[in-house]
Amino acid sequence: MSLHLLHQFPRLELLGAPTPLEHLPRLSDYLGRDIFIKRDDFTPVAMGGNKLRKLEFLAADALREGADVLLTAGAIQSNHVRQTAAVAARLGLKCVALLENPIGTHAENYLSNGNRLLLDLMDAEVIRVDALHNPAEQLAEEATRLEAQGFRPYIVPVGGSNALGALGYVECAQEIAHQSEGVVDFAAVVVASGSAGTHAGLAVGLEHLLPETELVGVTVSRQVDAQLPLVERLRQSLAETLEVQATAPITLWDDYFAPRYGEPNDEGMAAVKLLAQLEGILLDPVYTGKAMAGLLDGISQNRFRREGPLLFIHTGGAPALFAYHPSV
Repeated sequence: MSLHLLHQFPRLELLGAPTPLEHLPRLSDYLGRDIFIKRDDFTPVAMGGNKLRKLEFLAADALREGADVLLTAGAIQSNHVRQTAAVAARLGLKCVALLENPIGTHAENYLSNGNRLLLDLMDAEVIRVDALHNPAEQLAEEATRLEAQGFRPYIVPVGGSNALGALGYVECAQEIAHQSEGVVDFAAVVVASGSAGTHAGLAVGLEHLLPETELVGVTVSRQVDAQLPLVERLRQSLAETLEVQATAPITLWDDYFAPRYGEPNDEGMAAVKLLAQLEGILLDPVYTGKAMAGLLDGISQNRFRREGPLLFIHTGGAPALFAYHPSV
């Protein structure tokens, strides 16, 4: 079934070119299985990351509506907020961000280094909140405040994860299909599953373009029973937007995110160090380290449905390494 409607949605040309898809020879030798990586940490705004694909569509919609503020929310060390602030700066817009401290730390590195430091450099307005207990409602209240001041805010949902933003990862699936065609047949694609937009976009795209390739989402925020409805709801909304079917099983592994979102664990940090030592590639403690831990354990536990090469989606996040030091 065609994904032709994708190209009818306005988007900004922020990405510039497809991100590289690379073979990891030393990691492959170490594991005895071919491992590839999709370098979405190489996207060209403010140290890269997956959110730029979503922001191509979301920021285009904001400009269409005449907005002068991008309003969003996340953790103090949110990669999404950092990339939203960067896009706002690039477009000459104001950025306002509601930030929570999900791990309740008082560590100065977490509170002021890494992604948080970059927000100050890009002149984002930061509003600390005790918790993002209802982000949609909290963002709507802040939008009302900004409107009373004469601004025209555009709400970018947490993670950029709505049907419009998830279109960016349908496009990523198209890139993967094109880059691998006649070169490699991926048994599975592994991605961190958090706010669910990246996962849902890949799910819709890969089901239609690489239907024999398993998509595994490694949760970074919550257990499967809570994450599955998020992914499914967004996947179905996206499928309706594109007028396609989305019926493939959703695979989620929730064994690797403990103790909670935003807090490193031993397995994730071991994966970060392994990639750094074998390939000189930097993962992060919150998303990609835990997702790579899932890939590594999935191989050792024979969790993938079939043999063959694996593709890891590197969604970025390396600035957070500096925020979590010296725990790294």
